[in-house]
Amino acid sequence: MSNQRSVEAVIAPPPPHMVGDGFRVHNFFPGTKQIGKTRMSPFFMLDYGSKIDFSPKDEPRGVGVHPHAGFETVTIAYHGKVAHHDSAGNSGIIGEGDVQWMTAGSGILHKEYHEEEFSKKGGPFQMVQLWVNLPAKDKKVSPKYQEITNNKMGRYNLPGEKGFVEVIAGEYGGVKGPATTFTPIYAYNARLKKDAKLDLSFPTDYNTGLLVIEGNIKVNGINAHADHFVLLKNDGEDFSIETTEDSIIFILSGEPINEPIVAYGPFVMNTWEEIEKAIDDVNAGKFGVLAD
Repeated sequence: MSNQRSVEAVIAPPPPHMVGDGFRVHNFFPGTKQIGKTRMSPFFMLDYGSKIDFSPKDEPRGVGVHPHAGFETVTIAYHGKVAHHDSAGNSGIIGEGDVQWMTAGSGILHKEYHEEEFSKKGGPFQMVQLWVNLPAKDKKVSPKYQEITNNKMGRYNLPGEKGFVEVIAGEYGGVKGPATTFTPIYAYNARLKKDAKLDLSFPTDYNTGLLVIEGNIKVNGINAHADHFVLLKNDGEDFSIETTEDSIIFILSGEPINEPIVAYGPFVMNTWEEIEKAIDDVNAGKFGVLAD
């Protein structure tokens, strides 16, 4: 009996839209009919900023002050640099190859924008922002950050110098990633040379997909070009990626959170009453204060 996990869909990048004036993104979920709000649980949203050149600008582009509660945001930089500040006094910069993992939890005000020197010079910009849902029991955890610079990631080298897997969360080939998560999650960047093969295996019930950041690949023999998302079925554990040119692939798999989801703007909760409470808390100043 085969334990192969098959491809459910190869999804082309949806039309882009702007988030603030600094992030041009394609929303693969929950906005596409193939995926929706629960198909990739525990992952709730995937915004992909495909590569674009920004012109130099003295005043950095970005997104002004906004709240988050009930989930985590994971920002992954492939080109360009992003700076952030929050209402708890945290700030930082992530550059190419780095990850910022923010647990919004009980609630926080946040702003993010192009890093000042990058903004002044301009250049290629390419990012992923992933929203990871929190289970009901953890919705009210205190906000925190994990600044995962590239040198902190686990690294699994493929034989024959065919590339490597950067392990952000979970493990691959016995190599563990640094991110701490509230539910079981695997998140990798596979940076593979042409004609490489990467074998992967996740529990059948784990929702699994991958985004082709650069290059061209075959997943179980099915072709997927750059900027496309490959959704895997929950009909087996094992699948393989083969490259037809040098490629970068963002790979996700996680145990679904089988709880109701009610989402409204920057809040992901279990009930509408919790959404209303979060809005009231923002208006009452309970998320803190952050200047634009």
